[in-house]
Amino acid sequence: MIKPPNTMQAMVLMRHGGLEALEFHKDWPTPVATGSEVLIKVAACGLNNTDVNTRTGWYSKAVDEATTGGAYSEVDAEDPTWGGAPISLPLIQGADVVGTVVAVGPDADASLIGQRVMTDNWLRDWNDPLNKDATGYYGSECDGGFAQYTKADFRNVGVVESTLSDAELATFSCSYTTAEGMLTRAGVGADDRVLITGASGGVGSALIQLAKLRGATVIAMASEAKHQAVATLSPDAILPRSPSNLKAALKIATGHETVTVVADIAGGDYFPTLIDVLARGGRYTCSGAIAGPIVSLDLRTLYLRDLTFTGSTVIPPHIFTDVLKYLAQGALHPMLAATYPLSELHKAQQMFIDKKHTGSIVVIP
Repeated sequence: MIKPPNTMQAMVLMRHGGLEALEFHKDWPTPVATGSEVLIKVAACGLNNTDVNTRTGWYSKAVDEATTGGAYSEVDAEDPTWGGAPISLPLIQGADVVGTVVAVGPDADASLIGQRVMTDNWLRDWNDPLNKDATGYYGSECDGGFAQYTKADFRNVGVVESTLSDAELATFSCSYTTAEGMLTRAGVGADDRVLITGASGGVGSALIQLAKLRGATVIAMASEAKHQAVATLSPDAILPRSPSNLKAALKIATGHETVTVVADIAGGDYFPTLIDVLARGGRYTCSGAIAGPIVSLDLRTLYLRDLTFTGSTVIPPHIFTDVLKYLAQGALHPMLAATYPLSELHKAQQMFIDKKHTGSIVVIP
């Protein structure tokens, strides 16, 4: 086994701010696996909204606009991250790691050495793994994968059995576990008609595939320029991003004016229209607000139509292993939009922010 170098290349978040807050270092200290940790030589790492939102301070309650990727001047220093607490800076972000285990701590599973693994991004109290209050996120509450090496608790990695490339596999962990968590929390089954916003993005494309695996009828919403790419995932219908008459569009596409589930990652001004097409007893599940976090809701719609609303962030541990199982079965299709060298993370993140792509973007150390 080759000993890892003492230093490595890493893209490091030095402060909250614009892209300039991310600094590329060629001699950052290589982490050392201790205790129950494993050291991973990173082969690829995917980009996600959390990276941008944390860098810019968008999670702060002082911010009420859509995700733009620019720095926010009115940020509450006490709640600029997903968990509502400050993070420790400098920080190596990047959650969706795929790589090879090259070393283990004394309390880790030594059989993982040499295995290709994917990270499970939810940091847990492994004595109480269902405790949502005791969770953190990989690349947020600890260093992540925008580097040549990273470390993780051995219980936060899974061996990948797949013929897909490292870059393709780096599109899965965050997006697909987020999507599967949303569908699980909403109880989606074969009798459901599921309307998916932001269907061309990483989570949206995952929602299409995972809802189809459950046997549901899937209606995807995306900008018309992306319909051809979305169609490769075989949703039952594809609608524009925000039809002026959503009920009529649904009726034409599916024969129904309503859906039983809305899986939303957008929010914003269109939110009331989405709620209006939920059938009586319908469910709304949300894990994002890229179009804006502040929405309008008529509470009469909520209670008179017996609707159920669920937020979905922290997921139960089995979700990650379920996604690995689907990958091993060849049931999931990667949507890899582009790859960039780690040193060009600024360009990669700007492409991510511009939202002109379909699928996920990955950096290669």
